[in-house]
Amino acid sequence: MARRYSRKKGKSGSKKPLNVNNSQWTNLDTKAVKEKIIELSQEGKTFSQIGMILRDSYAVPDVKALFGKKIAKILKEEGIHAEVPEDLLALIRSDLALAKHMETNKHDMTAKRGQQLALSKINRLIVYYKKNKVLPKEWTYDRAKAIQWIV
Repeated sequence: MARRYSRKKGKSGSKKPLNVNNSQWTNLDTKAVKEKIIELSQEGKTFSQIGMILRDSYAVPDVKALFGKKIAKILKEEGIHAEVPEDLLALIRSDLALAKHMETNKHDMTAKRGQQLALSKINRLIVYYKKNKVLPKEWTYDRAKAIQWIV
């Protein structure tokens, strides 16, 4: 199957091992890991950043294998969740960066096309999140409003 906007075929990447036994790697118990996840979240780290910090600094190879649920679900149970999902926020960041670039480089048509593609992806993801009730039905994307989420 071809990719949507590039003419490339397929997607390659590393795969996680099927059976990860956390008890061989980690020195922390589940309560300490959960407290660390909450602490890192309160510092403003994203879910993926929390996972990488736990893996690299605290020897926790896979939070899902340890708890049976993802970091997002753990934080949601604790009452800590982001207003905008992380993948949508990444697309919004790229759109804002391209908009800033387009202010100074008005004739950069490649960047203009990239901005159109980013906006298209944002809109499709918003439709998906509204359908799955992650975002409220009246939620809309506005660049001027989006700057507050990036800070």
